[in-house]
Amino acid sequence: MTAVILAAVVGALFALGTFLLLRRDLIRVVWGLAIISQAANVYLLAMGGLAEGTADSVPILAGHGDHVPQTADPLVQALVLTAIVIGFGMTAFALVLSYRVYEEHDTLDVSDLGDRE
Repeated sequence: MTAVILAAVVGALFALGTFLLLRRDLIRVVWGLAIISQAANVYLLAMGGLAEGTADSVPILAGHGDHVPQTADPLVQALVLTAIVIGFGMTAFALVLSYRVYEEHDTLDVSDLGDRE
C-alpha cells in the first residue's frame, strides 16, 4: 500500500512539474524545474529501499546482538541530500536570472521574450 501511494506522489510531482514547464510565465518554468528535480529525489529515495543491516555494513549495529534492524542505504541518502542542496542553489540562481530578465525586458512571458530582437 505504501509503495502505491509513493508511486502516485512521484507521478503527481512529475506531472505537476511538466505542467508548469509548459506554461508561458518564466517563474512557473523555474518552479516546474524545481518540482521535477524534487520528484527525482523522492524517486531515488523510494528506490533505495531498506536492507537487512549487518555489523559489517553499519558498524554501530555490532552491539545489538542477533537482532539487527533494517537500515536504509546511506549512499542513496547522501546523494539525494547533495542533489537537494545543488537543486536549491540552481533554483535560487534561476530566480535571480528571471528577475534580471524582468528588469531588462519588463515581461516574464516566454513567448514575448522570444519575439524581441
